Amino acid sequence: MFEVKYATENDKPFWFTLDKHLSESEFALKVRDRRGYIISDGGKPIGIMRYNLFWDNTPFLTLIYITESCQRQGFGRQAMLHWEDEMRTLGYKMVMTSTQADEQAQHFYRKLGYVDKGCLVLDGTPFEQPPEIIMIKVL
Repeated sequence: MFEVKYATENDKPFWFTLDKHLSESEFALKVRDRRGYIISDGGKPIGIMRYNLFWDNTPFLTLIYITESCQRQGFGRQAMLHWEDEMRTLGYKMVMTSTQADEQAQHFYRKLGYVDKGCLVLDGTPFEQPPEIIMIKVL
């Protein structure tokens, strides 16, 4: 059975097998603020998802990752729809996300109704990477 639940401290070992970018102190904040999720199927954790608030008022999905063996089976879509429903219930009118221009995730988000609204270019900085596409979805 598919399930999305809030991450807890007990989920920390699994979380860090998938998320190489989040610090342990930020993980603790995700747990405290209920902005981190464990995605499970049949009681087995298969993915994670986390978000922040952009401008302190707009949910911005910063990561969704489904284990490779479970990708392309609809779990990511189900998790996104769960998150969007929760954000709608919390009173938000719009959500955001982003992905690098060279990543396939942009196609996944567009299929879910996200629309490109610009990009962030970090040339000449310590964080140089391909352009980051900013995407929104009105709820």
